[in-house]
Amino acid sequence: MSTQLSESAQTRRAVSNILKGSAGNLVEWFDVYIYTAFSAYFAVHFFSSKDPLQSNLEAMAVFAVTFLMRPIGAWFFGRYADRNGRKAALTLSVTMMSAGSFAIALLPTKEVIGIWALVLLVLIRLLQGFSVGGEYGTSATYMSEAATARRRGFFSSFQYVTLIGGQMLALLVLVVLEQTLGKDALGEWGWRIPFAIGGVAALVVFWIRRSMEETISEEQTAAAKAGEAGGAQPGTLKLLFTKHWKSLLICIGVTLGGTMAFYTYTNFTLSFMQNTSGIPKESTSVISFWALFIFMLLQPVYGMISDRVGRRPLLLWFGISGVLLTWPLLSALAGTKDPFTAFLLMMGGLLIVGGYTSINALVKAELFPASIRALGVGLGYAIANSLFGGTTPLVGAAFQKAGQVELFFTYITVGIGISLLVYIFALKNKKSTHLDHEQGHAWEPAAVDAAVAGLRDDDKDLVDASRR
Repeated sequence: MSTQLSESAQTRRAVSNILKGSAGNLVEWFDVYIYTAFSAYFAVHFFSSKDPLQSNLEAMAVFAVTFLMRPIGAWFFGRYADRNGRKAALTLSVTMMSAGSFAIALLPTKEVIGIWALVLLVLIRLLQGFSVGGEYGTSATYMSEAATARRRGFFSSFQYVTLIGGQMLALLVLVVLEQTLGKDALGEWGWRIPFAIGGVAALVVFWIRRSMEETISEEQTAAAKAGEAGGAQPGTLKLLFTKHWKSLLICIGVTLGGTMAFYTYTNFTLSFMQNTSGIPKESTSVISFWALFIFMLLQPVYGMISDRVGRRPLLLWFGISGVLLTWPLLSALAGTKDPFTAFLLMMGGLLIVGGYTSINALVKAELFPASIRALGVGLGYAIANSLFGGTTPLVGAAFQKAGQVELFFTYITVGIGISLLVYIFALKNKKSTHLDHEQGHAWEPAAVDAAVAGLRDDDKDLVDASRR
């Protein structure tokens, strides 16, 4: 961000760019979540089982399989963003997601083409998994770079505002269609409507993102095209694994418990309340919508708190509270049939998870210099998300079917505990970061020299090359 601009001008520019970047994030995640939101209605058209628990398990298996593509998408789009710019990568990502949504909206069912309906559904979801694998790392990077230095926590929190907003919109569409079409029409053909909406919205975002400002320097793109004699080029696995592998491991550790908790209290709770608590589908949709709405509004609040106290205290709040309260919260949720009590319990879990979701994108972006940031953030997140976050609904559904939900509570608690160890031993509060050196210091200008001194010699050239 140019120092020649006034603070108000910098803020206006940051707001404009973040709105454009987050609009695409909103649509991408809406397209991701409408699958789980509407799976209870379209599963019968693609899966053969008539047992609700079994068909839900099969639908969640397809959901989990798409996460296998996320590391590949993170590598492709992270490399592309670090070498060709964030804007180009984000535009390409939303185009792929749009194509996938339109394809599902028009996809023939098993009554028409047999097993090929399921095969095509899996292939389309793999394409969307590839797309969203690139969206996270690139958008997290872009929002962190586009933000003003002193309000990075606030601005970067809008990544999860839009991520949660995408899920909330999916639930809103579900609630509206349940109330207007009814279960029969929704199960017969109405489930196609949200996929068509997602496809159209993605095309609109494609147009909006064309006017985004680029945040990487011309020197970085030139270095990527020309190569560096005897060195690793920007945006390559060689650079990531040889010079920033420790940051990659920390990124994975930061993500692991947070993504497990997030998918537990958002995606999995829908089927959990229906199949374990015994709360009707219509009630669980309303519960989830209002809980997510409040959760979404709280993200900037958490972000503003982090701009004052630092990022690490919020992560410690999530880690400690998650370890102590996950088991009691989920156990109480399993034993209640009252919708309002279920809402309070889900909200309690989300208040804990907010310590992670609001600032995790920024924490990861601060670990890497601009030359490798999109790839490092994207790949670290995708690895943890594919192995743990994306499989959480599947693991939960399997424990449900086996009648061993208590083991699922323990599984989530252990995951959060692992991340808590990373927050305690691998992170320092208000530590000078690569973003501080490149875009301005978040805490005190005098610390910029300390930030430079703290960088290894082999990082300095990469950071200097990324200056605007």
